[in-house]
Amino acid sequence: MNNFSYAFLALLSLTTLLQLWLAQRQLSSVRRHRDQVPTAFTQDISLGDHQKAADYTLAKTRLGMLETLYDAALLLMWTLGGGLQLLDGFVRGLEYGPLATGVLVILGVMLISSLLELPFSWYHTFRLEERFGFNHTTPGTFFGDLLKQALLSLLIGVPLLTLVLWLMGISGPLWWFYVWAVWMGFSLLMMWAYPAFIAPLFNTFQTLEDNQLRARIEQLLNRCGFSSQGIFVMDGSRRSGHGNAYFTGLGRNKRIVFFDTLLKSLSPAEVEAVLAHELGHFKRRHVQKRMLSLFLLSLGALALLGWLIEQPGFFHGLGVSEPSPHAGLILFMFLSPLAGMFLTPVMSAVSRKHEFEADAYAAQQTRAGDLVHALVKLYRENASTLTPDPLYSAFHDSHPPAPVRIAHLSEAAG
Repeated sequence: MNNFSYAFLALLSLTTLLQLWLAQRQLSSVRRHRDQVPTAFTQDISLGDHQKAADYTLAKTRLGMLETLYDAALLLMWTLGGGLQLLDGFVRGLEYGPLATGVLVILGVMLISSLLELPFSWYHTFRLEERFGFNHTTPGTFFGDLLKQALLSLLIGVPLLTLVLWLMGISGPLWWFYVWAVWMGFSLLMMWAYPAFIAPLFNTFQTLEDNQLRARIEQLLNRCGFSSQGIFVMDGSRRSGHGNAYFTGLGRNKRIVFFDTLLKSLSPAEVEAVLAHELGHFKRRHVQKRMLSLFLLSLGALALLGWLIEQPGFFHGLGVSEPSPHAGLILFMFLSPLAGMFLTPVMSAVSRKHEFEADAYAAQQTRAGDLVHALVKLYRENASTLTPDPLYSAFHDSHPPAPVRIAHLSEAAG
């Protein structure tokens, strides 16, 4: 045990207690308002739907508290408990060379972590979501998705990890800058490739067949000056009853995607309003702003890692006896979520600001009332709580609380 060990234990304890405290505040807030629909929603959401949303939120929050404790225990197992040291020693014993050893250790950590997290993923899908009527996933689809994700991780991850570890070994003290440049290029490539090559491996995308709705959407796109590779409907109902819409991709390879569940529940005017909101993100350059923020944060994080792995006590303080580039990367991946917890309110605040701006744009391009009606339907059908704890929401919610958001839009609607 050294100063790094004590700092790690303090950071882990602080973030774990903070998450549990915030979750307890969320439980108290939702329970307290469970038996009364907020005044702004009494015309559109029944008490039964409101109570279903409350119970769904309570169940998810309790499960999240268990996951928080479980993740903290696993992190201790990997670090001070000697898990990473044991795996690293085993792979080193195979004598495959530094690059192959590093890649195998990182893949081993990812595989073991995925297996250890599998019970929570299974329970969330086949117990919690099933209980509230949202799960449409079959065991075959569930494990098929896991297999596809594993194969993609191997096909994409192995070359990337090899390149990163190679750069760390040959680039001298500024290796972190070259790794950052590679990571940024890879991220941009994935944003471009995801809609056309990766997403279709998991879902079926069909062009929008409703000619009247298509014409309405194309008129909106023309007004907004937005071009894309097409308007697609995704078979979201194959896995879940939740509805959503988004646009994805980069450059000319952009796509507009509607979940089939969303199209079934909204009127054409409401669909248009939801799309106008998504286009608001594009017109206000929110995607570019988020990318720039993430790029700068990742640059700072890698620079910090470049300093940490040069500190004599960093590896020993976290349970690894033999320093190496791959162990440094793994330890940093373990620590990043802990430090990132304190950046979460800032990132969430920026995200909520962007949501307000996108709502304002949608209110200019379509009727604000249509967006209000669409959001209320989505709150009801997705069982989203209308009474979150403000502090919990500040940390965890990328969108404004429902009453605040609806009040802004209602004011815009006059």
